[in-house]
Amino acid sequence: MKKRILGNNQLEVSALGLGCMGLSFGYGPATEKKEAIKLIRAAYDEGITFFDTAECYGPFF
Repeated sequence: MKKRILGNNQLEVSALGLGCMGLSFGYGPATEKKEAIKLIRAAYDEGITFFDTAECYGPFF
């Protein structure tokens, strides 16, 4: 997996990321928790270390 450096702190992340909005209400019904965990773990196992999340994706916005 190619890597990228972000910001002044030199944070290294995967060049490909997983957008997590689809796990919540963003594109229809929220994904079942067990399925979402399985997806995130599979992405990590493939080398993804950049996960696009935001507070507004969850229930507390």
